[in-house]
Amino acid sequence: MLFMIIEHFRHGDAVPVYRRFRDQGRLASEELAHVASWVTRDLTRCYQVMDSPDRATLDAGMSRWSDLVDFEVLPVITSGEAAAALADRL
Repeated sequence: MLFMIIEHFRHGDAVPVYRRFRDQGRLASEELAHVASWVTRDLTRCYQVMDSPDRATLDAGMSRWSDLVDFEVLPVITSGEAAAALADRL
C-alpha cells in the first residue's frame, strides 16, 4: 500500500529531525519502504511517499518520530491505478 505522509516538523524546526536521521537512520522496519520525499523550501514540512504492507507497520515507523513530527497520512494510489479504476466511466 502506498501512503502520502505530510510531516509537520514541531515548531517548524527541521534540525532535530535531520539530526536524528543523520545519527540513527530512518528507524523503520525493512517492511516499510521509502519511495520519495520532498521538503518545503522553508524547511517546515516534508511530503513523503512510503510503501507499507499495512497501516499498522506505517504507524509503528512513525511512532519513532512522533516526538519531533506531527503526521498527516493519506492512502494513495498511482495515476495508472486511478485511470484503471475510472476506465469504465471515461
